[in-house]
Amino acid sequence: MEIFKEIARLLSDNISIVTVTVFTVAGSAPRGAGAKMIVLPDGSIKGTIGGGRLEADAMQLASGVFKTRSSLVRKFSLTGNDAANMGMICGGAGEFLVDYIDAADPLNLEIYREIINVQNSRGKAWLITAVGTTEQTRNLRQQCLVKQDHTITGKADFDREFLVKLIHGPARISIHSEVFNDRRLLLEPVRNRSTLFLYGAGHVAQKIAEIANIVGFRTVVIDDRAEYANSFRFPSSELVVPGTFDDPLPELPYDADSYLAIVTRGHMYDKTILGQVLDKPVAYIGMIGSRAKRAATYKSLAEEYGYGNADFARVHSPIGLDIKAESPEEIAVSVVAELIQVRAEREKCATGKK
Repeated sequence: MEIFKEIARLLSDNISIVTVTVFTVAGSAPRGAGAKMIVLPDGSIKGTIGGGRLEADAMQLASGVFKTRSSLVRKFSLTGNDAANMGMICGGAGEFLVDYIDAADPLNLEIYREIINVQNSRGKAWLITAVGTTEQTRNLRQQCLVKQDHTITGKADFDREFLVKLIHGPARISIHSEVFNDRRLLLEPVRNRSTLFLYGAGHVAQKIAEIANIVGFRTVVIDDRAEYANSFRFPSSELVVPGTFDDPLPELPYDADSYLAIVTRGHMYDKTILGQVLDKPVAYIGMIGSRAKRAATYKSLAEEYGYGNADFARVHSPIGLDIKAESPEEIAVSVVAELIQVRAEREKCATGKK
């Protein structure tokens, strides 16, 4: 489910909602910062912030917010027992916003429709939600969307220069909050969320997923070993566990905004996967390994499938930017840096910027 589209749909149907957004996380949590779910007036939900006690507490708060129509920020803390019940190793803490969005206010629908326009045009914007932190300001909730060209949709009584300054700080890349004059401001980067399909769930893939999630990729991890492809190791990723990599890959929702990184535990598996995805109309295909391994893999695939030089030219291999990376963490940085580079180049082409 595309959460912003669903919000716009509900508002257009004149249904007021409450959204719950996790924006700070320390330690282990069922979902990372940026996780969002919708609570409907009947108590049902769309999306998830990870289930368990955290989600139950958020739903209870949302029930109260529907009555008061006052948005609020709350801290959460998960004990070791809470974490164990949610499939995690240890506890964690953080904060989430419980935000009432009134369908009767036409500005709300305008904001979320504009978010969809930004995503469809592969643009960038920042959703800024201001919530009062004192009894006097608790009902002063405001929300606006600041686009890359500094145009603003929605309502905010902050100075325009202040808002522009905000989006040129940490908000450029990650969700976070600021405090200003008894107001808590939540800043969410908005962009077309590309999907990274990670083939392999080893140490390198684990670090790639962690960093890719931070910089705005949705991650899907595919590995035939459930002891590796699990929520302990990949708490913010979707997981696909086929019977074996020797079988044909399961059908996955590849599209023009998909990025494929092949980092399995063995050269033969890398070759098997590359042979099945090389003709997919995706934005990026990368494969780990040396140049010698790449040459042998290409030669074998040319003989087995009839692929030619034009097909292999699509593949980034050795995967990642050449920064002399050695450790799994360094390799992950080089891979995600290359993903960011490719994404930025595609965004420039889509918007016509030079």
